[in-house]
Order: sequence, then structure tokens, then C-alpha cells
Amino acid sequence: MKDPIALSGAPGSPYTRKMLAVLRYRRIPYRFLPPSGPALAGLPQPKVSLLPTFYLPDENGELTAVTDSSPIIRRLEREHGGRSLIPDDPALAFLDELIEDYADEWLTKAMFHYRWAYEADIAKSAAILPCWRGFCVPDEELAERGRHFAERQIGRLRYVGSNPTTGPVIEASYRRFLEAFEAHLRHWPYLLGRRPGAGDFAIYGQLTQLAAFDPTPMAVTLQAAPRVSAWVGLMEDLSGLEPDGADWIDPAHPPPTLKPLLTEIGRAYAPVMLANARAVMAGDAEVQASVDGQPWTQQPFPYQAKCLRWLRDSHAGLAGEARVAVDALLAGTGCETLFAPGA
Repeated sequence: MKDPIALSGAPGSPYTRKMLAVLRYRRIPYRFLPPSGPALAGLPQPKVSLLPTFYLPDENGELTAVTDSSPIIRRLEREHGGRSLIPDDPALAFLDELIEDYADEWLTKAMFHYRWAYEADIAKSAAILPCWRGFCVPDEELAERGRHFAERQIGRLRYVGSNPTTGPVIEASYRRFLEAFEAHLRHWPYLLGRRPGAGDFAIYGQLTQLAAFDPTPMAVTLQAAPRVSAWVGLMEDLSGLEPDGADWIDPAHPPPTLKPLLTEIGRAYAPVMLANARAVMAGDAEVQASVDGQPWTQQPFPYQAKCLRWLRDSHAGLAGEARVAVDALLAGTGCETLFAPGA
């Protein structure tokens, strides 16, 4: 593609921040379009309005609107060489995919929960987020936009899984993640070595809100994990980093700090993803699970059932030493339950 890639989004969208950081790191030229205004006139509309929206040619050369960040990352890998986010080693590539999905589908629960469960966070979001769609309007109109936006987002918490039953589970999981990631950052600058993978950018995207915008989780993050707070600022623009193939960890000899991170993924994300997939398959009206001995209930989320299926397909596609290495890394973490026969 000769012209810069066009995409639209907003600073309050973790997936927008994820993808902007990806484009900077990979040195892929882009044009960032605000989510409202004349720049979007005449551009195609996505099937579901999500941020960010990329405007990319399809197989016939027709411009289309695309919104799913993980497949977009893989498309960019195919179409733009160098500075890859995906490790060459298939075992590491699978781990990176698992971590990316954990961030996109579990850490986002913490992001939505904190933003719309606490009064100070609701007030800040209602005041600021509508401004990113245009602030040259009367105060009364802006305030009304904020009230409407907050009401709509709070109503969507049933899809995310944030409710009085699950709130303490989400918050405890977020603190454990911070502690494990802080310990990892004492020795390694990125999750899988000395260069970032897609999983790093996915976690960064959620942390742009949790560690750098919403007041309640910002305070939690700073208190529990100052390195994590600093890491978010550095991840925003890694265009000057010069990665090397030797910068990835050796999956046969992983750092000891990786296991606690995988254990947290297995402790919280895995049982909810499994229960959600079962509920979607059975057509149940409610997901019921147990996370760390605590009850979990939420409305089924079909997209996350697809995510689990894609992960299982990737795991099934591992062969030989890669499969052995992955299964050894996941053993005892709880993540192995995602791929158990009949799960």
C-alpha cells in the first residue's frame, strides 16, 4: 500500500491505542482520523461500529471498513515486512497469541469495570470521552452527551461481566496481574524477551486506560506496580527500538517470572472463557463459573466463544517440539484446561 493506512478511533479506546502503538513500532505510515468530522465523509461503514476502524482494500481493491485488531495485526504482518510482532518460533507465537487474547478479552473487563463502577471514574469519563468526538459545542450539549454515553456504557456492563457478584473477582485478578507483571519487569522489558510481541501491545492498550486515565485503577496501579505505570508511557512509541531475532526468550528455558503471569491467565481468564463457550453452545441465558473459588455470572458473549475456538485451532496446529514446549509451559498454570479434550 503506497498511501498511509487510514484509521479512525479515540484516545479513550484501548484498542485504538493498541493499534496506533503497533503502527508506530512497525514504522507503517498511517493517517489517524478523529471519530467524527469531514475526514470520515464518504468512507465505508463497518458492519458493527467499533474503535478503531481501519479502511483497507479488500481482495478486489475496494476500500472496506475493518475493526478486529488481532486479525488486522496478522494482515499487517503479511503485507509489511520487518519489525515483526509475531515470534518466528511457533511455541512463542502461540504464547503471544494467548497473552494477546487474555488482554483483549479479560483485562478489558477490568477496564470497563473500573470505568463504570466508581463515581469518580464515571464522572471523568462522562466529562472527557464525549469531548473526543467534538468539543466545540455548548456546555449543556456536552453535558447531555456525557450523561447519555455513561448510561449506555453502564448498561453494557452485562456483556463485559461486571456486576456486584463479579466486581471483587475482577479487582483481585487485576491486582494479581499487576504484581506478576511488576515482578517480570524487574528483569525483562517485554513479556517474551527484549522486543515486544502482539501480547505486549494488547496489554498496553488496556493499561492506557487502567494505568493512565481512570482514577481508581490508576491509583491501584501506581501503588502496586510503579514499573508497570512507567512501562505504559514507554510503550506508546517504540519506533526507535531496534529489535533483533535473538531478543526473544528461549521457550525451552523461559524466565521464571513468566510462569506467574500464565498462572494468572489460567486462574481467571480460562474458567470464564470455558464457561462462556459452554453457555453459548447450549444457548443458555447466563454464564455461570467459579473463579478462584468465587462465583461468576454474566450474559453470554458469542464473540469470546469464537476467540476460544481460534485459540484451540492454533494449539491443535502446533506440531512436534513446539507442542511439547507449549504444553510444558502451560502445565499447572490452569491455561492447559482451555485445550483439554472435551473441555
